Amino acid sequence: MTENELSRIILSAAIEVHRELGGPGLLESVYEEALAEELLLRGVHVERQNLVPIPYKGKQLKTPLRLDLLVGGLVIVEVKATEQNIPLYNAQVLTYLRLTSLKLGMVVNFGYRLVKDGTQRVVNGL
Repeated sequence: MTENELSRIILSAAIEVHRELGGPGLLESVYEEALAEELLLRGVHVERQNLVPIPYKGKQLKTPLRLDLLVGGLVIVEVKATEQNIPLYNAQVLTYLRLTSLKLGMVVNFGYRLVKDGTQRVVNGL
């Protein structure tokens, strides 16, 4: 499955989670867990809180990068539950993509009335 195919499934799953849980108002961790479960129900491999080592000048930092979700081994999903997206969220995901050499990330913000309005794609050479 390609990154773009996965991103369509992720958005559809996020909309279902948002609908099922009644919209905004819950903690990010609740939405993250529900989204992971919804993706598994759709037959998509997902890893939660995946730890990624961070190299620095030939050494590995003691504090690893922690990804909210890694979907299909190809797409990083950063889950938010705020009233608005800020540019820092996209910059964060772009940094994650660069550190992991992946090409597509998504910020899925469940704090919006319509989750599709709070979802943004972040690309790294895709």
